[in-house]
Amino acid sequence: MSLPDLAAVLWRQRELIERLSYRLECEQLLLAAGRTARLALATTEVETALQDLNVLEIQRAEIADRAAGELGLPAGSSLEDLAAAAQPPWTGVLLEHRQALLTLTAELSAFAEVNKHLLAAGAQAVEAALSSLGVVSDAGAANGAGGYDARGRSRTGARAPGQAFVDRVL
Repeated sequence: MSLPDLAAVLWRQRELIERLSYRLECEQLLLAAGRTARLALATTEVETALQDLNVLEIQRAEIADRAAGELGLPAGSSLEDLAAAAQPPWTGVLLEHRQALLTLTAELSAFAEVNKHLLAAGAQAVEAALSSLGVVSDAGAANGAGGYDARGRSRTGARAPGQAFVDRVL
């Protein structure tokens, strides 16, 4: 029967989601502390966890469809539907997995949202720092904003507020 296989893959999925949650939390702590030296590594670990989760999701869907067929349900049936059609103890096992997955998914969403805001705030801080030095970022250059070109000439023809001269003699 496919229900034991489904339960096993759901455990694995929960483990991977917990690992992804941990990776996102590490990324969040790095961002919040301004410790960006290891941010690329943390992001790579998040991407790897997502790839592993995508592969497992394909396996889970295949096993769930097999279990649905054995229970007389159509392919693509929800975990809740599978639990309702299954006999004890599988009903409880599947409902427990469903609840745990919902909780973990909400946690992932919260970490992802906070990380998105921290990244945006970091990008704004870099933009402001570059602007105060008279450097135009790619976004600013695309908008025709002030600053200097590659030869050091002012884009606006005159110094704009926030643009500074750099003493190259130092």
